[in-house]
Amino acid sequence: MSIKLHIQNETSTLKAVVLGIAKSNGKTPSIEDAYDPKSKEHIMAGTYPKESDMIEEMAGFAKVLEAHGVQVYRPEVLPNCNQIFSRDIAFVIEDNFIKSNILPDREAEFTAIEYLVAQLDPKKVLHPPEAVHVEGGDVMPWNEYIFIGTYTQPDYASYITARTNQAAVDYIREQFPNKKVMAFELKKSNTDPRENALHLDCCFQPVGTDMAILHPEGFLIASEYQWLKDFFGAEKVFEITKEEMYQMNSNIFSISPRVVVSDIRFTRLNAWLESHGIKVEAIKYSEIAKQEGLLRCSTLPLIRE
Repeated sequence: MSIKLHIQNETSTLKAVVLGIAKSNGKTPSIEDAYDPKSKEHIMAGTYPKESDMIEEMAGFAKVLEAHGVQVYRPEVLPNCNQIFSRDIAFVIEDNFIKSNILPDREAEFTAIEYLVAQLDPKKVLHPPEAVHVEGGDVMPWNEYIFIGTYTQPDYASYITARTNQAAVDYIREQFPNKKVMAFELKKSNTDPRENALHLDCCFQPVGTDMAILHPEGFLIASEYQWLKDFFGAEKVFEITKEEMYQMNSNIFSISPRVVVSDIRFTRLNAWLESHGIKVEAIKYSEIAKQEGLLRCSTLPLIRE
């Protein structure tokens, strides 16, 4: 049976998704092997998450998705491999499945969803050229727009946290000439998680049909942040603080325009969402968060209405 992909935006009613998996996650990495400053921080503090806790948190997420009638696919389990963040390995725009060119150390993660890729129309599976660096956390389809987080400064190569380059922005423009592609420069740091927007979804995410969560300081260029704020309208934007960005408040996940899955700790955000008519399914996800990723990072949506 073939899977008919359909993704036009971040919030339409979700029908099918790949949710990452925490089983056989491997031992705590060394500081040198960590991919982001937040993981490094927890490795150094001895608070890096335990596999059993992460399995439990992801099971809670899966339960909520299934309760809302979503078809949940999981990657095949690879031994001693961190497979939590399925958003990084691929993403869907319209009916196209685009394989990410991720950090070379993480290439194996894609093999765990090849059973799903085999059920897609091969003409709709895109493999960007090697020079195109892109991860799904930086790519947000929003109806006639595609928003992309990027870093195009001359010191790009020195940041392990810079994941999506100018070649990726150009490639997506070429593949989707009917879309308005807007790129946003993000702040990067290899050492300070409070100064690092790892992906666009670490400092921005649309919610409902016309609202957004935004963190001004995640953006390198003030005018680009202002464009987004004006696009949604100041009264429709929930601005998060540096501490809330660090805790990953913008990385919630929409099941529909009226339902989001959020972290139980995000009390200020969750109250705002509820006040705007959005039902919040609040779950515990604080252990996963220690790896600088949260609910959106753990998902790869395949079909939305």
